[in-house]
Amino acid sequence: MSDFVAAGRITEAKRALDRVRENMRATIRGKDDVIDHVLVCLAAGGHLLLEDLPGVGKTTLAYALARSLDCSFSRIQFTSDLLPGDVTGVAIYDETTREFLFKKGPVFANIVLADEINRTTPKTQSALLEVMDRARVTVDGEPHPVGAPFMVFATQNPVDYEGTFPLPESQMDRFLLRLRMGYPGADDEREILRRAHGGYDAISVNPVITRSEVVALQALVPQVYVEDSVIDFILRIVTATRTEAEFRCGVSVRGSLALRSAAQARALARGRDFVVPEDVSSLVEPVFAHRLAPARPTSDALEERRAVAAALKRLVGAIPAPA
Repeated sequence: MSDFVAAGRITEAKRALDRVRENMRATIRGKDDVIDHVLVCLAAGGHLLLEDLPGVGKTTLAYALARSLDCSFSRIQFTSDLLPGDVTGVAIYDETTREFLFKKGPVFANIVLADEINRTTPKTQSALLEVMDRARVTVDGEPHPVGAPFMVFATQNPVDYEGTFPLPESQMDRFLLRLRMGYPGADDEREILRRAHGGYDAISVNPVITRSEVVALQALVPQVYVEDSVIDFILRIVTATRTEAEFRCGVSVRGSLALRSAAQARALARGRDFVVPEDVSSLVEPVFAHRLAPARPTSDALEERRAVAAALKRLVGAIPAPA
């Protein structure tokens, strides 16, 4: 492929992501950094975990993304009585054909909103492991692909809230990024109050990017160039998490691959066909924080998250970035 063609595809991908960004900003006020991270996750073909207090706009953010894409969308409201088959689908016996037919569950969509994912039991949570890793569901030994693109946009309340089941480490590791919304600023909340809508169906956002465009830009991300010095920078950060006394254990190989992919997606979203050190350092916390646990756990989950974030920030600051 010539440099001219590659540059043209990079520009097209950036314009597509810019359209989605502006579309989402029409609904989500004052959270440009969160929207940027959502677009990084989308471009990288990863899954997103949005953790925060109830009522700060987690589900609205998911709807704003889904409405901006001309893709299929489904919402799964996770509750304590939800069963794995309610998520993935079940095999039903057909009296006419005398065969078992697979009835697809709500996970068969391009964008799946797993709302309050930690309110369901670990057994149902585990139903998402295969589909998040392989984009398919296996029932009675037969695989059923969910199609492309495929993104799980999960929301959860803080794990120390009543009625929640903490996600296991294997499940957390499937999410490319974990983000927090936080409270809006005073001016943004004033604007939210002025134009408060009646519900998610009242969000007036039209699709600005097609499914084929999403697939195309996701295929472009692995082609973004990562220079050897940047690879070494990633390796030094990963190695530091494995030797850091404040962490129970370090980041896995899946985590290091996730950081590389997210950095490539960030570079693409900024119109570059190469990764710079800032792409890596700016994504260390959202990519790594949910994959790490403090060496000295406490009963305060929020304090643990803050300790991990502070340790990561200090760790990255102590590693010199390549020129």
